[in-house]
Amino acid sequence: QVQLVESGGGLVQAGGSLRLSCAASGLTFSRYAMGWFRQAPGKEREFVAAISRSGGTVFADSVKGRFTISRDNAKNTVYLQMNSLKPEDTAVYYCAADGSVIASKLGSRYDCWGPGTQVTVSS
Repeated sequence: QVQLVESGGGLVQAGGSLRLSCAASGLTFSRYAMGWFRQAPGKEREFVAAISRSGGTVFADSVKGRFTISRDNAKNTVYLQMNSLKPEDTAVYYCAADGSVIASKLGSRYDCWGPGTQVTVSS
């Protein structure tokens, strides 16, 4: 079955960097758009970034210029490089797979989700 597993989360000081990875299995990875979402305590899940099958990217305004998303189809992996981290970036980060062509900001478009990885940014 389809499985997505995130890794790379942790505790970092404000201004620092982390790179999250999401390894996919059980699907033809190159045929899926991939997205990253996050959920902070007491808040709703929100879109972070997404990458289409062809490598087109879209970002939430709150992370634009600080985060980048990339994919390695040979490794069935999508990455989220997070720079200049802020305390408000603290959340559980989830990756998700969408069988559509484009990269969507809508969580409802995504078919499969990973269990999430915690990112904590201290001030």
